[in-house]
Amino acid sequence: MNGAMFRSGRQVDHVANGFHPDDVLRDFDYGRVSTLPDGRVLREWDVVASDKDIEVAPGVTFPAWTFDGRIPGPTLRATEGDLMRVRFVNDSAHPHTMHFHGVHPAGMDGVPLVGRGVIAPGEEFVYEFDAQPFGLHLYHCHVGPLAEHIARGMYGTFIVDPAVGRPPADEMVMVMHGFNTTFDGEGNQLYAVNGIPFHYVDSPVRVRRNELVRVYLVNILEYDPINTFHLHGNFFDYYPTGTRLEPSEFTDTVVQAQGQRGICEIRFPYPGKYMFHAHKTEFADLGWMGFFEVSD
Repeated sequence: MNGAMFRSGRQVDHVANGFHPDDVLRDFDYGRVSTLPDGRVLREWDVVASDKDIEVAPGVTFPAWTFDGRIPGPTLRATEGDLMRVRFVNDSAHPHTMHFHGVHPAGMDGVPLVGRGVIAPGEEFVYEFDAQPFGLHLYHCHVGPLAEHIARGMYGTFIVDPAVGRPPADEMVMVMHGFNTTFDGEGNQLYAVNGIPFHYVDSPVRVRRNELVRVYLVNILEYDPINTFHLHGNFFDYYPTGTRLEPSEFTDTVVQAQGQRGICEIRFPYPGKYMFHAHKTEFADLGWMGFFEVSD
């Protein structure tokens, strides 16, 4: 499998898949918003687990386990101090949970043998916790075999904005992951950002020259120890986990282990097309690459 197959006119069927990587990129779900008696903001979501065949490359169908029928799952977004209430419905044939990174009571941790524990097929549970700390977080299923549940697609992002806010920017989410299409647990045959390998090669991410671009970058790649993000022709400020308002470095390449994430803030001074990809040749050759297209 290589990029040429995608660029020769053969494309995956996004309509049949039920989601589009262009939409996933800038899709932030703020939930149903109301105000509690104490004046706090309550945000509520319904998230459904389901089994779904997804065409991950032309003619290659992957039997995925999903949150809301897409890979990655929806990007939930709140502001620090909000109360988050997530009604999780398991319509899958397999037991699942939602484990949220962040700070919360043990009973809301979404792991076996603690609190409600595993949510069986046909059952549901409401996870409720304060949005803290501010930063970039993720959620995923935490049922064993854990590697398979993650590798099948059971993951997503949630963002807690600082109360003081961040500077206005063109914001987007990039979730780095892979597909072990042989199901042997020995590495991946395809690598991707936001669901479909090579998608942002054929459909570059369009941004404006000199405008602040904020990338919420998450690594949930299974079966490989690390992943990387490299930007051509530019540098960016990097905020590990997004829990501080000051960047840790100014760079063009970052390395993340599974579960690590960070915010990249970029300004492009020149127009043109700029590649981004994993700075690991195998990952790039098998789908983890794309382009920013910068215009005035």
